[in-house]
Amino acid sequence: MAKQPSGVMDAIVSLCKRRGFVFQASEIYGGVGNTYDYGPLGVELLRRVKDAWWTRMVQERRDVVGLDSAIIQHPQTWVTSGHVGGFSDPLIDNKTSKQRYRADHLIEEKVAKYRKKGRDKDADALQAKLNASLGDNAALRALIDEAKIKCPVSGTDDWTDVRQFNLMFKTTIGPVDTGDNIAYLRPETAQGIFLNFKNVLESSRQKPPFGIAQIGKSFRNEITPGNFVFRTREFEQAEMEFFVPPAENDHWFEYWKSARLQWYIDLGIDPGKLRLRDHDADELAHYSTGCTDVEYEYPFGWGELEGIACRTDFDLKRHSEASGTDLVYFDPQTKERYTPYVIEPAGGINRIALTCLIDAYEEEQLEGDVRTVLHLHPRLAPITVGVFPLVKKGGMAERADELEQELRRAGLATFYDEKGAIGRRYRRQDEVGTPFCVTIDGDTLEKGTVTLRHRDSMEQETLPSGELVAAIRERIDAWTRPERKA
Repeated sequence: MAKQPSGVMDAIVSLCKRRGFVFQASEIYGGVGNTYDYGPLGVELLRRVKDAWWTRMVQERRDVVGLDSAIIQHPQTWVTSGHVGGFSDPLIDNKTSKQRYRADHLIEEKVAKYRKKGRDKDADALQAKLNASLGDNAALRALIDEAKIKCPVSGTDDWTDVRQFNLMFKTTIGPVDTGDNIAYLRPETAQGIFLNFKNVLESSRQKPPFGIAQIGKSFRNEITPGNFVFRTREFEQAEMEFFVPPAENDHWFEYWKSARLQWYIDLGIDPGKLRLRDHDADELAHYSTGCTDVEYEYPFGWGELEGIACRTDFDLKRHSEASGTDLVYFDPQTKERYTPYVIEPAGGINRIALTCLIDAYEEEQLEGDVRTVLHLHPRLAPITVGVFPLVKKGGMAERADELEQELRRAGLATFYDEKGAIGRRYRRQDEVGTPFCVTIDGDTLEKGTVTLRHRDSMEQETLPSGELVAAIRERIDAWTRPERKA
């Protein structure tokens, strides 16, 4: 793979603003911290990521069906699931800077500093103490002092006590806030799936093993979001709950770990920057028998791209007990009654899109010039084909306009550009990941041929204009991740 610039995150942020992928939300009013709007190209990228996920997880399978549950569920949902009582972060304030931090993140940063300096024994010891302190505010506070952690802003160690902060956004149902009509914006889409388990089971005529998939907005009042859109307060989740007989839990857990890793590779993401990381026992929820993250090596270090979790029968049993609704499955063939176990692959659409941008980004040296290019999979690229008349005169612009309309009617995303030198137009499309450009010139008018230019190789080929749609679709199907220059 080609060497990415050391400031690749800054380059990605700049490109996203400049070319219309991502904007700061409410920018004209000064913005809202870690809240973003997606521009013309960004919304197309998100849509294609969602389409790719839905195609692989639902449309290509007989054993997975879809759902779109409400963002606001009955408040008891979140009491039963444990989110009201336990969905919280340990926070600590610095009295001098007035900045608020997650205490565990401050300690993890100190661990990372130790490792960067080659002090692995100190890092391992501090990590072990952190693992033992999670859930104990006093122990975390003592560890902050022991590790001599100072505020990144003020440089002081004038800390408050550690307190737990619930991450759910509160709202009210109805026009008047009476105190007893509190509701929550969902922090995950999974609970809506569990609440509808019986409805889907009966209406779809599925039986375990089968899955229910959903893509939708979730909200978490993160105190320390960051790294652009990697962690935000509002995000879109893609989750699937796969319900299995308890005896088949281990088999399906291994199956989904492999399948989900392969999906990212099929999207064109560098396999050398992907890994599966099994959670240690002290990282697991009390009801979980296992959890594995698909991780990617970001410019800021390894980070979670998707989690595959064994949730056992915890959620269905809890909701069954709290609601009085029988969520046990009866197998008519074996006459067995059981509460299914659940395997949950869950990832963030926004994070997946960011990962694709980072992984695809390259600055390539070309004869003293620098070509910025996004090697996005053609199925993910916001624009599939750039259409350029070589010049505006001589009927070329009119024929280019006709050809662009033909491509649009064929379902291909296009961008028409007749301004500037042809090489400059190519570069503009390279920068946003457009895999193909079509140039209309004198031969198009005389012979009916066009020039098809390929983003990754910059090679050009001459084709009859009538064969263009089929040729582009064929090349999309045959696309493979290009070898990057060292």
